[in-house]
Amino acid sequence: MDGKIVTLELDPHHAKVARSNFERAGVSERVDLRVGPALESLAALSAENAGPFDLIFIDADKPNNPNYLSCAMRLSRPGTVIICDNVIRDGAVLEGDGHDANVVGARAAFSFIGGDKRLDGTAIQTVGAKGYDGFAIAIVS
Repeated sequence: MDGKIVTLELDPHHAKVARSNFERAGVSERVDLRVGPALESLAALSAENAGPFDLIFIDADKPNNPNYLSCAMRLSRPGTVIICDNVIRDGAVLEGDGHDANVVGARAAFSFIGGDKRLDGTAIQTVGAKGYDGFAIAIVS
C-alpha cells in the first residue's frame, strides 16, 4: 500500500468523523479509509495483494475475532505485530460458564493465537473508566 495507513470502519458517521480528523491533522493523503463490513474490506485487501502490514490492530465485533486474525495472518509477514483489543472482558474470559458472544470471541482470539505456531503472544490487562479490559498482542515469526 505504498506506506499508507489502512483503516476500516463499519459506520459511515464514524468514518466521516475520522476523515475530518485526518484532514485536520494533514495526513488524509496517507490514509486509506474503507467503509463497510470489516470482513469484506479485508477480503478486498487480500484480493488487491495489499500488505504485508507492519501493525494490524483489531477492534471490531468480537465474535469474528478468529476470522479477523485469520485475515491478519494473510496480510502479515514475519515481524508484523497484531493487536486484538477488548479481550479481557472484565475478567469474564476466565469464567467457564460465560456464553456471551463477546466473551466467546475473546476466548477464540486466545485460542487462535495460542494455536498458531507462527504467533508469539500475550495479553495485557488494562484498568480505566470502562473497568477491567485489555488486549492481546502477538508477533508473527
